[in-house]
Order: sequence, then structure tokens, then C-alpha cells
Amino acid sequence: MLDIRFPTALQMVLCIAKADGEGQRCTSKILADGLDANPSFVRKMMVPLTRDGIIISTLGRCGTIRLGRPADRITLCEIYTSVIEDKPLMAGRPDVPALCVVSANACWYFKELAREAEQASLNVLAKRTVADALRDILQRDCINPDQRCAS
Repeated sequence: MLDIRFPTALQMVLCIAKADGEGQRCTSKILADGLDANPSFVRKMMVPLTRDGIIISTLGRCGTIRLGRPADRITLCEIYTSVIEDKPLMAGRPDVPALCVVSANACWYFKELAREAEQASLNVLAKRTVADALRDILQRDCINPDQRCAS
């Protein structure tokens, strides 16, 4: 099963950043409508983002969701690690009996490979901020407004 927590959280944070930049109010209902999701799912996704200071939510009739700090000081890596937590990028097989040289060593080899791949992914995400991502999206939309993603 694909884990969609990161792309969902990224979309949420980008929508919040856009609303912040335009002086607009953002709520879990607005985010849910944009995600075509249930507002309770959005609120569940907000928990780690709030815990880690990426977003701030105020309650009540006039409540709103804002970024916890400027968009140029929030990296995509922070969003990823906030919502994914300790789940590895790639899961290895459980230990298998060491019946040959491959089965005796495949587990540690895959763990090292997965660790290296995850670190490379985190390095890429650490180089990009929410401000960078929002700028890229808005720029692309101006250039290619008819080539929006359907999924």
C-alpha cells in the first residue's frame, strides 16, 4: 500500500502558505475540500505538523490555520519527517534462515541500501523550502495552466 501522508501534508502546508501570503483564512474544511478528503482526516494530519511547529491552528468560529514560521524557513524534509515519523522509506524482509551466502547477508545489505536511499531522499528534501515549492508551483501554473495533474 502506498503511503500518501507526505504528499498530503505537503499539499496542506502549501495551501496554508498560499493563504498566508494572500492574507486569506485557511481552515480544515477548506483544506479538506482542496484535498477531496474528510475534514477529520485533515485534522488528523495536522497533529504532527502542529506538534513540530510547522503549522499553528487556532480554534473557534474565527479559527484559522497558519504557518508556524516563515515559508522560507520550513524545509520539505521537516514536513516529511513530521508526518512519516520513524517509518522507513523501504521496508526490508524479516530475517530469514541463513541457508546460503545470499540469505545470510541479504538482510544487512538491504538495510544499508535502504538507509543510503533514505538519506539521499532526505538530502533532496532538505534543500527545498515551502517558499521554493510554492514559487515553483505558481510559476508552472502561469506557464502551463492547462497541464495540471489530474491525480
